[in-house]
This record gives sequence, C-alpha cells and structure tokens, in this order.
Amino acid sequence: MTTSASNTTGMTSSAGNTSSVDISGQLFQEAFEALPLMAILRGFDVARTVAVSRRAWDIGIRLVEVPVQNDTAVAALRATVEAGRERGAVVGAGTVTTVERVAQAARAGARFTVAPGFSREVAEASLAAGLPHLPGVATASEIQQAEALGLTWLKAFPATDLGPAWITSMRGPFPEARFVATGGINLANAEEFLGAGAAAVSLGSVLADPEQYARLPELVETIRTTRTTAGSGLRTGKEDR
Repeated sequence: MTTSASNTTGMTSSAGNTSSVDISGQLFQEAFEALPLMAILRGFDVARTVAVSRRAWDIGIRLVEVPVQNDTAVAALRATVEAGRERGAVVGAGTVTTVERVAQAARAGARFTVAPGFSREVAEASLAAGLPHLPGVATASEIQQAEALGLTWLKAFPATDLGPAWITSMRGPFPEARFVATGGINLANAEEFLGAGAAAVSLGSVLADPEQYARLPELVETIRTTRTTAGSGLRTGKEDR
C-alpha cells in the first residue's frame, strides 16, 4: 500500500524514497543544529531584504524566511533566493496561508514554507510540492493536528504572548515536538525561550537594526557555549529523556 504524506511519520514511500515529511524534519534539524536561529525579513523592499539576508548569513544563520503577503514581498523572496544560491543558503517563504501562496513560493524558488497558523490543506500542498513546512501553533489541539501529518517542527506563535512557560508545558505531552519560538523575540528574551525548551527562535528587527545587530555575536557565542556544555553532559549519559 502506498503511504501518503498525510499519514506518514518517519516512514518512506512505497518506492523506497524518503518521504516529504522526513525531508521536512531533516531540513530544520540540520539547520538548527548549526545555530538555533532563523531570520524573518518582513516589510522590506527588495534591496533591503537581500542586504539584511546577507547579515543573517554572515552571523551564521542558515535559514532565512521572507514573508510573501504581497507582490513586492514575492519579488523580495525571489531576489533573496538568487542571492542565497551564491552562498548555498536556504531561503523560505513565510505567511504561506493559502495553497496559492504555496505555488507562489515554489515558483519563486523557496526551499521551505512557514505559516502563522495550522492548515492541513496548506501543509499538505507544501509537502506535495517538496517544500518542508513549518506551521504555526498556539494550542495543544493544533500541535496534535500537525503531528497527525507527521510534522514535528512547529512554529510557536506568537511566542511572547504565549510565553516561555508555554513551551515548557507543551513539551510534556508532546515530547517529540520541536518548537521554533516566533514573534517578539529579541536579544533580551531569546535565551529565555531557548532555556525553556524551544529548539530555535526567529529574529526579525534584531537583524535590521545596526545597534542590535552589533550585539548579536554575543548572543550567538552564548548559545554556542551553552550548547557545547550541554553536549558534554549528553555524552556522559545525562540526556533528558
């Protein structure tokens, strides 16, 4: 029997190829293992979007999201995809709330899609197009619905309204979920969300503001130091199961 993307979790298709769900998780896992930060570039013109994307890549951020809420944003996505190819960077489309936007994202060359909420129709369309999907969730019901599709990488949105405690609480009943805290994340609270159990956080204004960007290397260094220390604990058998 052929297994569809809608009911597959960590399985392969009947042809023996890796399923779109597997690929979806793999892309986020590999990118965030390097550095648990993602860039969101909303509301900039084309040139500014490309310039801020380069700032993100320079600091070591591997995933850049360009929301596609209008024609200018789609053009910005397309230009950022082109700029990213020169560096082997991965660029995705955000605010993908309809099947039509999935198609727009694919035509523009996006490598993944992100949505503010959960829509089974949008998620399935994205996976069918070969684009890993990061759906927004804010309730246990939405997490459960996303996981029913095999999606374990989820966007906790709006993060600052939900709070770090929400991440910790949801990891109890959903230990396999990997939350990317998004919405209001800055230099002051990023570590708090990561410490609460977020697998990654998304940054926006931090990258666009020269003063905040100048301080971003401090956050990156702190995160890497914390991960190195935690990694040493895991190797000695202290993994939190």
